[in-house]
Amino acid sequence: MKVILLENLKKIGSIGDVIDVKRGFARNFLIANKKALYASKENISQVEKIKSELSKKDNEKKSFAKEIYEKINKKVYQVKKLSTENNELYGSVKPTEISKLIKQTDNIDIKPSMIQPIHEIKTLGKFKVKITLHSEVDADINIDVSSAETIQ
Repeated sequence: MKVILLENLKKIGSIGDVIDVKRGFARNFLIANKKALYASKENISQVEKIKSELSKKDNEKKSFAKEIYEKINKKVYQVKKLSTENNELYGSVKPTEISKLIKQTDNIDIKPSMIQPIHEIKTLGKFKVKITLHSEVDADINIDVSSAETIQ
């Protein structure tokens, strides 16, 4: 199915590109989230007219993402979790928890879908986490997981 992108998407394309994607991806994600339109002749001409406006909005999003990047990049966040004697956690540290932690610490709203831990956080220690703020702006933070208390 051919669609026209309304915003820059990492690994997919940039504004105004006509791309061929699977029907389910187009309907359920791109069009449902207003990231693309069906590639009809009317829509193609319409997107050509508003392309500069879309680029302006994208640049605003990018500058906002850079502001957040300046605040959180390379920052270390502390997490206290229950652990066993051999430093394994009960459960794991999920993106939702990291999102809430950033909100409490820095008062910055980051959606859990933007957070990608490089490795699953299931033990005590330091872990790198990548946060995709924009298709062109990625921040790296560190999560320091320490023991709240040990259970035998």
